Amino acid sequence: MEDLLDLYTDYLISSFGQTSATGLSNLVDNSIKHDSITRLLANSDFNGKTLWQTVKPLVREHQNANACLIFDDCLIEKVYTDENDLICWHWDHSKGRNIKGINLLSAFYHTQKDVKSEILRVPVSIETIKKTIRFCDLKTKKEKRKSPISKNELMLQMIAQAIANGLIFKYILADSWFASVENMTFINKKKKIFMFDMQVNRLAALSEDDRQKGRWTRIDKLEIPDNTPVKVWLKDFGFPVLLTKQIFTNKDESTGDRFLVTNDLSLTDEQFTTIYKKRWSVEEYHKSLKQNVSVAKSPTRTIKTQTNHLYASILGYIKLEKLKFANKMNHFAMKTKIYNQALKAAFKELVLLKQQSCA
Repeated sequence: MEDLLDLYTDYLISSFGQTSATGLSNLVDNSIKHDSITRLLANSDFNGKTLWQTVKPLVREHQNANACLIFDDCLIEKVYTDENDLICWHWDHSKGRNIKGINLLSAFYHTQKDVKSEILRVPVSIETIKKTIRFCDLKTKKEKRKSPISKNELMLQMIAQAIANGLIFKYILADSWFASVENMTFINKKKKIFMFDMQVNRLAALSEDDRQKGRWTRIDKLEIPDNTPVKVWLKDFGFPVLLTKQIFTNKDESTGDRFLVTNDLSLTDEQFTTIYKKRWSVEEYHKSLKQNVSVAKSPTRTIKTQTNHLYASILGYIKLEKLKFANKMNHFAMKTKIYNQALKAAFKELVLLKQQSCA
């Protein structure tokens, strides 16, 4: 089965269109029947545990005490696939509307063995958001779905599992969606350093006295200097944290700001920037999943086959990450190289067909 899974992940990396069991069988001149591929996806039971067992040797080789564990979710759009508990409607913040597809939550590991080494960026745990509970919306009178467990609860379980697995890391990074009091308290008790983006309407106090007297202010209204970390007390939070307001320039030359918070009271603004910048690597992971390993290009119809295809695509990403170290090329450069070679082969085949037609 491992050899078949290895072949299937190679196929997902090599493909540029829809992927299927029949497509892979045709690719290898039917030396492997499409039923074998179908059984692989239908009978396997891949999950976060098997992912960890797969990626653990690579992680152990590159782990570092200052590594980051990054949490983020992405939507894998599946417009034309029938709705089920896995492929259903989720809110897409980037598009401002609901999208039908798979909502994938990843614990993403960012580590560098030493300053001269290439950075390793791989998922070490994944969870899909399954909306198994159906209910009637009182306003619209329409049936809707929801998950019995929230992404924040899943995140805490994944952190606990990462620690139990002996994963070495120092920082936990995430956007404002995960910056709840419960999450930050849990991480602090686990003696890890969190760094989260914060919504501007979060309430804070600049002194212990203000906190005791309930004088709370929105963080975007606090009189704090730009790019200078300040100790504050967040509402309903049991200990002080460090808050910084960062001003940044967008590609269109417009400016914006963001608020970052951490339980490490010793960080400078430069350290804030350097550490939090690593969070953006998870966006490249999501982009690579969608463009380089065919994560959304399978016609699978059942939750099990859809989940196993998703897992195989993530294995394809990890395979590209390994190849990155050997070939000194990023995922997109390798995919472009594969495409160019495929295009050359197609062009040569066309020339032969034209020559035969003229013979």
